[in-house]
Amino acid sequence: MKKLLSAVAIAAMLAQPVAVAAKDKEPVKISGPANAKGVNTVTVGAFNVGFIFESTDQSASSGGLVGAFGGTTKAKSELVGVTPEMMQAITDTAYADFVSQLTASGYTVQPAADLFGHAALAKTKSQEVPLDINIALEKGSKGKATYFKPSSFPSLLMIPGDFMGSGMSSIGINMSAGQASMALTNYAKDAGVGVIDVVYLIDFSQLKRPGAFSFGGLQVNSALSVSADYSRITLITPGGKQSVITVKAPVAVEGEFVEKSDASSGTDKALQSTANVAGGLAAVAGFGGLRFGKTRKFAFTAKPGNYEEGAAKAASLASEMLIGRLGTLR
Repeated sequence: MKKLLSAVAIAAMLAQPVAVAAKDKEPVKISGPANAKGVNTVTVGAFNVGFIFESTDQSASSGGLVGAFGGTTKAKSELVGVTPEMMQAITDTAYADFVSQLTASGYTVQPAADLFGHAALAKTKSQEVPLDINIALEKGSKGKATYFKPSSFPSLLMIPGDFMGSGMSSIGINMSAGQASMALTNYAKDAGVGVIDVVYLIDFSQLKRPGAFSFGGLQVNSALSVSADYSRITLITPGGKQSVITVKAPVAVEGEFVEKSDASSGTDKALQSTANVAGGLAAVAGFGGLRFGKTRKFAFTAKPGNYEEGAAKAASLASEMLIGRLGTLR
């Protein structure tokens, strides 16, 4: 019988943040690139940083005998030790850095107060602050995130596409997002300036999914990243059109930001092991396999100071990439 070989690359955790480059994916996706041409004066109307606190990630079932023994694998991860004060500090730091980079790249940045004091936004209601959203992640996976705005902003605004919510709770948020988009567009037209909307989603773990015939299941590693697909910058032009640049490969940093531990109880592991063996024997006997799978719980405990540094670094790297791409569209 041929042996199944698997190679696991473990990155050393360093004291200082180190960027992790994604080589197999395009870093961004750009929609409406031509719309950004000639826009040099902007104001930031929304800058929201979300933090994933809980995620349930599920791999697809594999077929045949491997599927009978492996089945569907779930990893339930939870982040603890991050306070509202820490999240607010990260958001404020990321916003100040974003404006600084925007200015350094040649944009004239008008005060956000000009926008929020305009009649176009008079009837626009803020989302709850902080804003909790059930996030739809990859197929079969879900998570919970909390979003913060800069302290200097009177309102937390989102526009359609800024988040991928799941469940009935996101219906009201979607309605408000549509109203906010209209208000920001009206301001851009009336004031003759571009309006920038930014959203970053900070993840505390990196999931590495094995191939279809691996017994390994989901592997969860601790790191911090600005998530792909859930992080983007939108420019609403004075003409009312949009240029959207979406992060397509996670902007990650590795360091001593969190401590990971297996929070699964011994009883849970024993019951799952017994059920999976029984299902596999049933498959061998020709009765079909019962795919109970493996469920593992992981606890991630944030290290104060280090966590804020890592999250702010990831946001800064994302800003550098997005602003750089936006600048080339002018």
